[in-house]
Amino acid sequence: MHYYETVTQAMSELAKRGYTLNFNLSEGYLAGAGHDINLNPDEFNIDEIYRFEGDTDPGDEMVIYAISSEIKNAKGVLVNAFGIYSDQISDDLMAKLKQSHA
Repeated sequence: MHYYETVTQAMSELAKRGYTLNFNLSEGYLAGAGHDINLNPDEFNIDEIYRFEGDTDPGDEMVIYAISSEIKNAKGVLVNAFGIYSDQISDDLMAKLKQSHA
């Protein structure tokens, strides 16, 4: 696992390692922004997770997930706030994201 001090540094280094797609949370899947790629929870793996905690502003608290899918031949990142600022998602997708923290 790598260590990054900032979200920007993590995003840049992950892109260099092939995580070039940007995923967004949708109701029951991850959607590739600007691409015709949708990943259901059983179609992707979470390879790495980076959590950034804001020292002074809770709005700076972010989680970066490095996502890969052999089925769809895709690699990218999902950036999401955590805590009260996190997006609402389906139970299946939430379970997939949470199991990677265990």
